[in-house]
Amino acid sequence: MKLSVASISLLLTGAAAFAPAAPSVVARGVASAASARPSALFAGPEEEEEGGLDLDLGEMFDMFDAADKGEDFDKAVADIKKEKED
Repeated sequence: MKLSVASISLLLTGAAAFAPAAPSVVARGVASAASARPSALFAGPEEEEEGGLDLDLGEMFDMFDAADKGEDFDKAVADIKKEKED
């Protein structure tokens, strides 16, 4: 008896996990979760990503070596880019 009650409760709990979401009520009626759109009301300004260095593996290792030696970052980038052009 206990086994059957436990198995039925597990089946019902598992089935409820995959049930569709209940519709949300809005001022004009009932809207489904699929038609709801996220609001950008509290969204912060979009940040632009900084441009990358676009280095290949050898250039990355050159940058790591320069950092280990304590060289200036901008100087190391300029040296590596100059080597790439040659």
